[in-house]
Amino acid sequence: MIIDTHCHVYNSEMENAEEIIKEAAKRDIHIILNGTDPISNKEILELSGKYENVYTALGYFHSFADEITDEDILLLDSQLSCDKVIAVGEIGLDYYHTKENKEKQIELFENMLDLAQKHDLPVIVHSRKSMQDTFDILKNHDVVGSMHCYQGSAEMAQEFIKLGFYIGIAGPITHSNNKKIRKMLKQIDINHILVETDSPYLPPEDKRGEKNTSLNIKYIIGKIAEELGMDEDKIIETTTENAKNLFKI
Repeated sequence: MIIDTHCHVYNSEMENAEEIIKEAAKRDIHIILNGTDPISNKEILELSGKYENVYTALGYFHSFADEITDEDILLLDSQLSCDKVIAVGEIGLDYYHTKENKEKQIELFENMLDLAQKHDLPVIVHSRKSMQDTFDILKNHDVVGSMHCYQGSAEMAQEFIKLGFYIGIAGPITHSNNKKIRKMLKQIDINHILVETDSPYLPPEDKRGEKNTSLNIKYIIGKIAEELGMDEDKIIETTTENAKNLFKI
């Protein structure tokens, strides 16, 4: 069993989403679908009810910070009690694309963390060019979770781990020009690592130019094993247990 802890394999993102989900099931790949807005949250709730190998993380992404209403927050609050909802995500901060709505992003992020606390759910956190703000906000909330597609320093990763967070490793670990992630990986205990694809984004090196899918999780596992000098089966066993422990799967 392999758990892809972060992906967007649903019809509004991928026209062949259900084919991918079915093929993943044949390969014993379980996937955690991450919502970003009211539309995708509804869609993945339906998929999780239809497929045994699909779990749901519901949340509102930073890019919708100017659009989310109080009614949307109430809707999400009610949805978080649904079957197979195992986390609040994808949530977080991103100052790479814009800082102009920084306060709105922070407000939405904190609202998401409050809901996670209320429902006793872990969180799946996006942070780009906003690592210090993300850390400062998380340490003031009683939550644990995953740092999705983490690309920060090993030192900061250790600080997130102290808060009860796991470090998500995705396709960029395989990119030939991304030595920083591989260096960071070697300084983090495997017991704090999760594997993810962020499908349909961030394809591994061998699949660049193509839409990513959860079936490509094998490339990420293979690269982690290579970098750490470990057997692939051990990487699968450990990261699967990590995901089970965090998300209570």
